[in-house]
Amino acid sequence: MSAPTSERGSTSGGRSTTRRWNAPLLAGAVMVAAVVLLGLVSLVWTAHDPLVTDPLHRLQGPSAVHWLGTDGLGRDAASMLIAGTRVPLLVGLVAVLISLVLGVPFGIAAAMTRQGGAGLLLMRWNDVVQAFPALLLAIVLAAVRGPSTWTAMVALGIGAAPGFVRVTRAGTLQVLSREYVLAARAAGRGPLYTAVRHVLPNVRSVLIVQASVGFALAVLAEAALSYLGLGTPPPTPSWGRMLQDAQAFLY
Repeated sequence: MSAPTSERGSTSGGRSTTRRWNAPLLAGAVMVAAVVLLGLVSLVWTAHDPLVTDPLHRLQGPSAVHWLGTDGLGRDAASMLIAGTRVPLLVGLVAVLISLVLGVPFGIAAAMTRQGGAGLLLMRWNDVVQAFPALLLAIVLAAVRGPSTWTAMVALGIGAAPGFVRVTRAGTLQVLSREYVLAARAAGRGPLYTAVRHVLPNVRSVLIVQASVGFALAVLAEAALSYLGLGTPPPTPSWGRMLQDAQAFLY
């Protein structure tokens, strides 16, 4: 009688373990951690100086000295790849922070003033900003102010903010209908207390998801801008710039 019970317990334990360890999520976390680790390591160590050129050893294949070969100027490709991790990670992080700073307060304000003209005006303005893709906004700013890392950060952060506004507004509307929020209002609690004490803790999970997606999109957008020559200017290593430089040698 005890054997079937043990078997069921074992099966249940295996299922719980499967639920607890999500394989795709774990694989993604490992890859992200590896990229972040490369960025941190590049701050203190690279096999070669990624900015030093060596025309006598240009376009060489992988070797014990140059693990991924050299580029058209003789720079070590592996060192440039590792050092180039810093820029997209920094751009992604700052862009997400800008989106959070802009999107969360506006989203909460739009939800709390939904019955008046202010909430409607905020959302219509949000629609106008969202109509312009973040990448297009970054290209326009780069054309006006010149290519720079900070221009890419600001443009991508502003361009992604409308998504945070909508997510925050939707989550806030759900929280405002809860009984404990109504009780807090009846007790005389103001909007600021409600936002900090009740809204932010309950929309935190959706904001984390939105920030994760925004970070990934910002990294890709920075690479695209650098590839077009509108992102991080040389000689700072950048993944997009590396692709642009290598394109001339593809055949």
